[in-house]
Amino acid sequence: MSIKVLIVDDHHIVRRGLVFFLKTQKDIAVVGEAANGAEAVQLVMEHQPDLVIMDLVMPVMDGIEATKKMKERSPKTKILILTSFADQDHVIPAIRAGASGYQLKDIEPDHLVAVIRSIHRGESELHTKVIPHVMNHLHYQEPANKIEELTKREKEVLAEIAKGKSNKEIAASLMITEKTVKTHVSNILAKLGLADRTQAALYAVKHLGL
Repeated sequence: MSIKVLIVDDHHIVRRGLVFFLKTQKDIAVVGEAANGAEAVQLVMEHQPDLVIMDLVMPVMDGIEATKKMKERSPKTKILILTSFADQDHVIPAIRAGASGYQLKDIEPDHLVAVIRSIHRGESELHTKVIPHVMNHLHYQEPANKIEELTKREKEVLAEIAKGKSNKEIAASLMITEKTVKTHVSNILAKLGLADRTQAALYAVKHLGL
């Protein structure tokens, strides 16, 4: 089944570009467009998309407020922030509002598709520029430093996760299979007592000195 996507951006040309590109992907279906957060919330209720690509700075209702309302009314809908802002004043409120991903508008098209698929699978996808902000301002109980329990290869995979790479990209970079990468990721999370890739990325930044 296709991933149902709603695109939210106040710039018409940005929306049109995203629609045009995403329509070339067989597993993605664009179900609607909105020029502001208020329109987007209404469309989410109508279409129940799997994922919303959300701009932050918009008239009527901004992306932060829209994300909050969407998560309240349609908890299963995932939100991917796509913006030009990488500062903590935008990043932290977006993550706290319930966004599953945060990427910048200079993202390569193929990477954007990989991020959409990853978030749809239940993973989190943060641009490397925003990870330090999340690390400093989101409060979660950090596990003890167990980095030395990882094998050399697991440390390499962890470093790649911190760069925001997908399993496919990690596999290509390390010249191993995607299935092997998935196994390493599972082992890393288990050994370090982490819940997901986002926590793994934060952990790597701190304990691998990235």
